Amino acid sequence: MQLDTLQKAMIEAMKAHDKARKDSISILYSQAKKVGIDNGCRDDIPEAMVDEAIMKEVKSIKEQIDTCPADRTELLAEYKARLAVFEEFAPKQLSEEEIEALVKEQFADVLASGNKGLIMKTIMPALKGKADGKLINQVVARLSAGK
Repeated sequence: MQLDTLQKAMIEAMKAHDKARKDSISILYSQAKKVGIDNGCRDDIPEAMVDEAIMKEVKSIKEQIDTCPADRTELLAEYKARLAVFEEFAPKQLSEEEIEALVKEQFADVLASGNKGLIMKTIMPALKGKADGKLINQVVARLSAGK
């Protein structure tokens, strides 16, 4: 995701007077800028850093939804609306089947070892930002147990 795309979407939301959407996109934009500044590239922030910031915010809002008390319905609705906007800009994630196929194909030698820690250490850098870590862990656990 380009930072310019986020900025344009935020401006469109402002023009449409959609405060909730503008606020959600603004969170993503500011987090992407912060990650860029923290990594020393204030002006030309790479797509990978923007995607990383978006995924971090998606994870954070999912945790907020999970920990929100059920009787706080307005807050829960706000979180879910924010999650919907965040997911709109989030990079496409691999499905469980795609992860399994990728692990079997590219990491068969490591998978044969049966050492889950070694498998995760090898796989995570390749799949970082492309799939949810919990899902990768579940697939690896299932595959390594099957060996």
